[in-house]
Amino acid sequence: MDETVNLSFRYTEQDYLRAARAHLRTRMRLHLDIFVVLGLAVFGAYQWRSPESHWYGVAAVIVSALFGLLLVAGFTVIPMWTFRREPKFGEDYSLAFSRDGIRFKTAHIDSHLQWAIYASALVDAYSYVLYYGTGQFTVIPTRVFQSVEQRGSFEKLLTQNINKIIRRTKHPI
Repeated sequence: MDETVNLSFRYTEQDYLRAARAHLRTRMRLHLDIFVVLGLAVFGAYQWRSPESHWYGVAAVIVSALFGLLLVAGFTVIPMWTFRREPKFGEDYSLAFSRDGIRFKTAHIDSHLQWAIYASALVDAYSYVLYYGTGQFTVIPTRVFQSVEQRGSFEKLLTQNINKIIRRTKHPI
């Protein structure tokens, strides 16, 4: 039996923010980044007090602050800005997943995609992030599944068609 999983939804800002943050967490070494920011800040504060290396301290604190701001912006402002500036996120999506591929339909798109377009997937408690390019992805929010059975069917199709799946949390499937 070839089961088709039909999903219809419209993205919410929260859907995209959660998926973008999950994506960033897998691409960055956040613990190391935070350690570097804090280390630079402590080093800078220590050097700032020294008359001989005062300017090294100032520079280290400035670099630490800039790097910290980049981290904060990457997880908050940039995903929010991206969602609000991209008209496609305001459209209704109708997706049909089957063994043969994916029917992708919006107000401006009506196409049949092969599963091979997706190289990998990230699964967390809130979404399925399907990667089709460097940093490009399709988000399938978990809230759009009508039942546990429908989500299970989607999971089965996902595991049959995408080789690299990263799971960040367990869910009841």
